[in-house]
Amino acid sequence: MDTELRIADALARARVSGVDRLDVQLLLAHLLQRSRAWLLAHDDAVLAPAQAAAFEAALARRAAGEPLAYIVGEKEFHGLALAVSPAVLVPRPETELLVDWALELLAGQAAPTVADLGTGSGAVALAVRHRCPAARLTATDASPAALAVARANAERLGLPLQLAAGSWWQALPGQVFDLVLSNPPYIAGDDHHLPALAHEPRQALTPEGDGLQALRAIVAGAPDHLHAGGWLLLEHGFDQAGAVQALLAAAGFQTIATRTDLAGLPRCTGGRWPG
Repeated sequence: MDTELRIADALARARVSGVDRLDVQLLLAHLLQRSRAWLLAHDDAVLAPAQAAAFEAALARRAAGEPLAYIVGEKEFHGLALAVSPAVLVPRPETELLVDWALELLAGQAAPTVADLGTGSGAVALAVRHRCPAARLTATDASPAALAVARANAERLGLPLQLAAGSWWQALPGQVFDLVLSNPPYIAGDDHHLPALAHEPRQALTPEGDGLQALRAIVAGAPDHLHAGGWLLLEHGFDQAGAVQALLAAAGFQTIATRTDLAGLPRCTGGRWPG
């Protein structure tokens, strides 16, 4: 390997590695602790041998399909820089829709109780806590490793969360909330997109089968965990809105609605528990 690797040479690797040029810039910016603007203005700078070796290793990981967020160790979500690892899903921009809807419902409430089921990195719970400091947040996950990531993010950001271990409602015996959110696994077990997501935890992507198992369990248990007038908001696949609406209606929810993401796809469906 040529130790005289200039920034311009490193950026040019995007064309031969198959890695998106923006990802190459972000890898270099993270490695050098510089901005992308600095890189472009100093593309004649030479990387030290250790930096060049680290860059080559990171580029190879990205070329193999590993998410950029795992390589750099963090992902921005709703204005927060979250640490992520292969123990949790990489937070997606479309999930911010779930947070925005929750914040609308929480506006004006004095001390609402909120639960985030299957929190992963803590992205949804921490974003709500950040924007609604009065809310009392409980975040659950069946994975101890995921809860450790969420706990570390909460401590680093100074955003207190109550964390509970367990699968869906099993983590919250006897507890009742004003609002419950969840971005559960919803990809069907035979979906052709799954191989491209092989670096992320499969159990956080799919419940196997038709992809609705987790959504069914959450909706079925929700009436016992919501105050009268409380809301349940769920993220789901673009082709699952009708199924989720039907689940909510069958369980007795009212004011059922679906919201679309920035791509115009049905992404979140929610309902109000009567009372």
